[in-house]
Amino acid sequence: MLAAVYHGQRDVRVQEWPDPPPPAAGEIQLRVLQASICGTDVDEFTSGPHLIPLTTAHPASGHAGPLVLGHEMVGRVVAVGAEVTGFTTGDVVVPGSGVSCGTCRWCRAGRTNLCAAYYTVGLHVDGGLAERVNVPARISRSIGDCPADAAIMAQPLAVALHAVRGTGAEPGTKVAVIGLGGIGSLVVAACTARGIETIGVDVSAARLKVAERSGCSLLIDASRQDAVTAIRRATGGDGADIIIETSGVPQGLETAMKAVSRGGHIRLVGLHRDPSPLNLTRLVLDEIRMSTSKVHICDQDLPEALALLTEHPQITATSLDAVIGLEDVVPAGLMRMAAGAAAGKVVVKP
Repeated sequence: MLAAVYHGQRDVRVQEWPDPPPPAAGEIQLRVLQASICGTDVDEFTSGPHLIPLTTAHPASGHAGPLVLGHEMVGRVVAVGAEVTGFTTGDVVVPGSGVSCGTCRWCRAGRTNLCAAYYTVGLHVDGGLAERVNVPARISRSIGDCPADAAIMAQPLAVALHAVRGTGAEPGTKVAVIGLGGIGSLVVAACTARGIETIGVDVSAARLKVAERSGCSLLIDASRQDAVTAIRRATGGDGADIIIETSGVPQGLETAMKAVSRGGHIRLVGLHRDPSPLNLTRLVLDEIRMSTSKVHICDQDLPEALALLTEHPQITATSLDAVIGLEDVVPAGLMRMAAGAAAGKVVVKP
């Protein structure tokens, strides 16, 4: 089969790759209908490997060496392994990205995204930027009444919903979203669907346009104006009650620290590779809460994402930048996203 295979930094090859074996017990095999490229994939491409186990076997998945990228996908079931219930050939499903053991103390507490043996499809084992892929049935959900073209946003939307849920945001809360890429724009869409107004901050005019279409009530172009001043002006001088930081760059965290209100909440979603200084004194004296958000909890966030996309399928169209073929993953996908030229999600149709 044809697949987009990660071999190292700036080295992703669309090549012939072995078909996945028949699904093992508890697995289903999907013919991939659509997959999309995540910012994490771009990060691995431009400066990795950070998460991909090229030389040493991953402790949970056991994989080492080149692997097929892709942890956001929609597929049709073409084979079912032993001990699988609830799925049959022909079903269209969305898998969650993270695989958890189900038995460790974090899994027993419902925090499967913190599983002691956690690994990610498309980062620690072959993923969905290919014609076929095997995934655990327990992390997969039928798309139900959700249109297949809309369901491609279910996994990243689940990430956004997990981030928003952890803030306790409600209508009337002053929320700012810093970084309006793939996840940031979906955070805006998730807030909009819940009746929560947002302030969006980015340096890209194209991404700001996507956030506007997603329902953002105030847009701040940080390349043209001081974002801290603009956020404080928009909130009567108090600052935002909640700031969701998805950019993963030091400037984003610095803006969040200066623009959050007393007693406010900063939620970190973006992965910060570079050192980021924190004003711990202000955190203490103004009782500012800082929390982090990792991926999603499959049982909770993925069904909610599919329900939201069923009710609001326009979220996908709003968040979409381009649909490309698998052969164009590097030039029209990874490289274009790395250059900041993509305004939303890039979807791949194998």
